[in-house]
Amino acid sequence: MTGKRPPTYDTRTVPAKEPKHWDTPLPHTLPAHLPTPGKSPDWPYINIGKWRIDVNNYADSWRKELTIWRHEHKIRAGYDGSRYDRPELAWSQRNFVHTQMMVEDRYFYDPVKGEYTVDRYLDDLEKRFGGIDSVLIWYVYPNIGIDNRNQTMLASDMPGGLDGLKKAVQAFQKRGVRVFLPTMPWDNGTRPEGMEDWDAVTGLAVQLGADGVNGDTYNGVPRVYADVSDKANRPMIFQPEGSLTADEALQWNQQTWGKASTDTIPAVSKVKWLESRHMVNLENRWCRDRTDDFQYMFFNGVGYTAWENVWGIWNKFTDRDGEALRRIATIYRQFPEQLVSPGWEPYAMALQQNVFASRFPADGVTLWTIVNRNEYEVNGEQLVVPHTEGRSYYDAWNGVPLTPRLQGLGEGATATFDLTLETKGFGAIVGVDAGVSVAGMDDFLHKMSDMASAPLRSFSGSWKPLPQKMIDIAPTATAGEAPEGMVAIPAGDFDFVVTGIEVEGYTWASMDFQYPWESIGRRAHRRRMAMKPFYIDKYNVTNAQFKKFLDASGYAPRDAHNFLKDWDNGAPRKGWENKPVTWVSLEDARAYAAWAGKRLPHEWEWQYAAQGTDGRLYPWGDQWNGNVVPQQNTGRELLPPDDVDAHPEGASPFGVMDLVGNVWQWTSEFEDEHTRAAALRGGSSYIPQSSHWYFPQAHRLDQHGKYLLMAPSKDRSGMLGFRCVVDAA
Repeated sequence: MTGKRPPTYDTRTVPAKEPKHWDTPLPHTLPAHLPTPGKSPDWPYINIGKWRIDVNNYADSWRKELTIWRHEHKIRAGYDGSRYDRPELAWSQRNFVHTQMMVEDRYFYDPVKGEYTVDRYLDDLEKRFGGIDSVLIWYVYPNIGIDNRNQTMLASDMPGGLDGLKKAVQAFQKRGVRVFLPTMPWDNGTRPEGMEDWDAVTGLAVQLGADGVNGDTYNGVPRVYADVSDKANRPMIFQPEGSLTADEALQWNQQTWGKASTDTIPAVSKVKWLESRHMVNLENRWCRDRTDDFQYMFFNGVGYTAWENVWGIWNKFTDRDGEALRRIATIYRQFPEQLVSPGWEPYAMALQQNVFASRFPADGVTLWTIVNRNEYEVNGEQLVVPHTEGRSYYDAWNGVPLTPRLQGLGEGATATFDLTLETKGFGAIVGVDAGVSVAGMDDFLHKMSDMASAPLRSFSGSWKPLPQKMIDIAPTATAGEAPEGMVAIPAGDFDFVVTGIEVEGYTWASMDFQYPWESIGRRAHRRRMAMKPFYIDKYNVTNAQFKKFLDASGYAPRDAHNFLKDWDNGAPRKGWENKPVTWVSLEDARAYAAWAGKRLPHEWEWQYAAQGTDGRLYPWGDQWNGNVVPQQNTGRELLPPDDVDAHPEGASPFGVMDLVGNVWQWTSEFEDEHTRAAALRGGSSYIPQSSHWYFPQAHRLDQHGKYLLMAPSKDRSGMLGFRCVVDAA
């Protein structure tokens, strides 16, 4: 194969000046079958077309050209790697397994006990894939934008406030796990911070004692973030989500997320080649078979973002993937200095077709990582390496000593290794020079030997979605006629057709919600339903009605943060009595309903009451009419909701009012093992600008919002209210 750019290079970011070798029409891959070293009379030369190639020098020539380019490129860029030299930041060079953690994950926070459960969260990850080195605590998207709370306000709304969040940060750090916080450069539509993002977010990270900042959507976190953290005497690691678009940013972005190549020949990570101490954590959130990721990772000596709870959708590692990551991470944690060695050599001399290796030498110890890209097991001689007198070798993947076939003397001596590599499997060899001692080597070999007793093929690679359960809603005492303020909804056949409008997730299994009649969660839902009669509040529950409930019941929530946040001194503001009550959690709404002898509606009841039987898109018909709903608010501050009876022209066929465009309304709750969420209906008047990542509106009656639930303090919103239902006799 010929061409100007070898397939063995990550081309997402093109170098300023490409190595001359790339412009030379030489073949960029060797033939499928190489002659056996020492047995072919022409070895080490092979013929490819008109070229006579020395296979021992071919990869060396490619690396030499690339090494020259790296050196020249750094000079041109004025590269300064001193930040990587700083001892207080050196931990990033061992940050191999990273994760993004949704704060709504029930393994992190127990909503029943009302407490953080960091140990439970970490114990689960250690059990399934060997644990993590760092965590990104994610408290923002996808809920941000339901009201005007900005990214730092949402951190303050975590259970226990910032003090509670700080204790959670410390609980991770106590277990040796470093903590990142997110920054959202796109969050310019919610309440203004009153300061620049780098001051607000870095200041928050300093206050909480975090170790780093993840730059969501950034292709390089701006240097000013690092300057601010240094000035605060809290130096941090900065980690953009995207690949760097400017190589100079390597100087202060000491980590990045990255993407793996899926070609048979694994690509070389450009940023790691430029700066071997830079840590790439590969991210592939929707992947269900991570073999390509792990092989690219192992070949390049980079890390991984072990992200499973993706916006409330559980994308669990398969058993095989979990076990593969455990073994890779165990090797990484034993040989961290080798993996950041500037002497890294990709494409060490592998002898089998579609088997690739890299060499990582440091301090008299050399690690070779090997990946088998074939769809079958490969055995026999796999790797030939330069040999040094007195060097000991170990099969690091299987935890046993190795005796290679030695050839030659002095500088020309080689060692050839005979290994068996599983289908799409891995191998690792460690060479220890004479007189060098490796701390913990015996324990490491014993651990790897124990793991190797069960080959990867014995672990299932099958991916299964996590089933959800809809939380039961207990029926009320039946009523023979409509209670005061309620509307009678008759029995009838109804086509319940609704789609989730989440920004991400495609149409994957376990997306959105799983209704009781469905086998698994999905984005689009349809069911013909025989509706029983019921009564529903004509209007959303008002501030005056909720005040009456509080006075009569003495209700006080256990978690009172943000409870009735827009009231003054325990009462609605003057003139707000007939506006829908907001800043109430699902638990608060249920407490009111129970006191009133009512309940919250099932989602399909809400939709039936709003839509009738003709499938209309809005309560008043099929066309949006901005004159029959509150005026939309595109500003950065919340405006008061309209009175519940302000728009009678927006009534449904049954006469139900204030259904769409004023405030969202609580309906059904769902949960799986890791996440709780509620189906919100009706949308609101608040539409923040500047980004499509904000919580999307669902004004149409065939759409709903999925609102992730954590705790009342964070769940309450200034644009979220409710109405109630009573069962009919």
